[in-house]
Amino acid sequence: MAGRLDNVLNRLLIVDGHAYAYRAFHAIRELRSPSGEPTNAIYGFVKMLGKMRALLKPTHGMVVWDGGLSEVRMAALPGYKQQRPEMPAELRPQLDEIVSYLNAAGIESFRRDGVEADDYIACLAKQASDRGMAVVIASSDKDFMQLVSPQVGLLNPNDKSEMVWTDEQVRAKTGVEPSQIVDWLALMGDSVDNIPGVPGVGPKTATDLLKRFGSVTGLLGRLPEVKQEKLQASLRASAAVLERNVKLVRLQDDLPCDFSPENLAEKPGDAERLGELFARWGFRGMLEALKEQPRLRQVALI
Repeated sequence: MAGRLDNVLNRLLIVDGHAYAYRAFHAIRELRSPSGEPTNAIYGFVKMLGKMRALLKPTHGMVVWDGGLSEVRMAALPGYKQQRPEMPAELRPQLDEIVSYLNAAGIESFRRDGVEADDYIACLAKQASDRGMAVVIASSDKDFMQLVSPQVGLLNPNDKSEMVWTDEQVRAKTGVEPSQIVDWLALMGDSVDNIPGVPGVGPKTATDLLKRFGSVTGLLGRLPEVKQEKLQASLRASAAVLERNVKLVRLQDDLPCDFSPENLAEKPGDAERLGELFARWGFRGMLEALKEQPRLRQVALI
C-alpha cells in the first residue's frame, strides 16, 4: 500500500458496489447454487471483498450502490450514460443476495433512488477525511481520481500491484494532478459515460493543455495562445461543451449523506445467518472456513 495511508488509526473502505458485482459476474462465467440459481457474482464479490479487507485492514467500511442517474446531469446531457446495455438478467437477482450477505456480515451498504453511487461515495469520502480518517475508494472508475488527496486513496482492481493510488499514481497515469482530473476528463470526454469531448483532443493533448494553461477556465481565457489553428478553432467552438462537461464530471460531494462512523465501524457478522447463506448458495469452502473460526472475521473467507 502507498506509504502515507498506512499506519492510521481509522481507515474507511468504500466499495463501488455495482462495479465489483459486474466484475465478479464477468470473471466467473458459470456458477450455480444447488437449486440452480446463478451465484457467480455473489461468490466473486464475497471473495474480492474479503481480499480487500485482508489487504487494507479497514476499521470502517461501506458498500455503495447506484440508485439511478442524476436528474441534474440528465437535464444537462439527455444522452448521459444512455449507451450502456441493460444489466444481464442473471446478475440482477444476485445483487439482492449480495446485500443479504453484507447484512449478515455486518457490513453497511447504501442505495437511494436518483443518487449515483459516485456522488454518494464522494460525499462519504469528504466527510470522513474532514474528520481525520484515511479513506480508500475501491473502484476502477477514473472519475474517482479527482478525489485523491493526502487522506483519500484509490484501490484500482485493474492494478495488479494492489497499491493504493495517491497523487503519484494519478500523475503517472494521466500526467496531471488530481485537482485537474475534472478538466482533463472534460476536455477529452468520457465514452463510458457517453460524454463527448472536444474533437481532436485525446488524453495526451488534454494533458499538454492543462500543463500549460492549468485549467479549462485558464485555457478558454487564453485561446489565442494555442498555436495550432485547428485545435484552437475546435476549442473555441467547444467552449460551451467544456463548461457543461466540467459540471457533468465533477462529483457532488455536498449531497446529504448520513455519515456515522459508529454505524460504519467494523463489527462481527452473524455466523448463523452467514452459514445459512453459504449453504443455500453451495459455497462449501466458505462454509467450512466459517465453521473453523472461533470468532468471525471476513479475512477467514479468503
